[in-house]
Amino acid sequence: MNTFADHVIQFNRDLAFADSLPADVQLLNPFKANDEIMSVTTAFYKKFYDDYRKRTLILGINPGRLGGGATGIPFTDSKRLTQLCDIPISSISTHEPSSVFVYEVIRQYGGVEAFYSRYFINSVCPLGFIRLNGKGNWINCNYYDDERLFAAVKPFIVSSLKKQIDFGVDTGVCFVLGKKNATYFETINAAEKLFDTFIALDHPRFIEQYQSKRRQDYINHYLKNLA
Repeated sequence: MNTFADHVIQFNRDLAFADSLPADVQLLNPFKANDEIMSVTTAFYKKFYDDYRKRTLILGINPGRLGGGATGIPFTDSKRLTQLCDIPISSISTHEPSSVFVYEVIRQYGGVEAFYSRYFINSVCPLGFIRLNGKGNWINCNYYDDERLFAAVKPFIVSSLKKQIDFGVDTGVCFVLGKKNATYFETINAAEKLFDTFIALDHPRFIEQYQSKRRQDYINHYLKNLA
């Protein structure tokens, strides 16, 4: 019988998006782009998820290029992966503000072992995107930033969510990070009836960028809901 970790590892190994994207959007798939990522993520999930417990799902938007889009682990940059999860990664070095916030929540919750024994973090769309801006730079792109992109990835989103539920995810409630993300998720959940209910929380990136002086208030709000 497969453990929760086994399901996640196989899901990540199989992650692929073969349909067309808008011409100015590119896919982020760390499992295909970096040979080290499968071994690193396997070590992570075997360390924290190699059991048969049910978890509550926490859903970000989609992996960012400095967090899950690089390491393969949502809201986990290379610094947090190495220093707090004790899993070294040699091929990349990344710092992501969202990861800073999430791991402070995890620390105050009781640490990585306690948190990951109850919660599984992924994203509404488990693969990320970058788009070409007006200055010719590739920047992070959310799945809902462009209606053409959302239309292209919606079937993939629904399929991916259903697969994650089969890992052993509690369908009574899930958490969704980001208000606009929650709006799109609500539409999907109403149509697909995946979860009985969900709780929306402000996105870590928004908190770190615009509300850093009130960070502890937001952490307290997270902890109250996750208790």
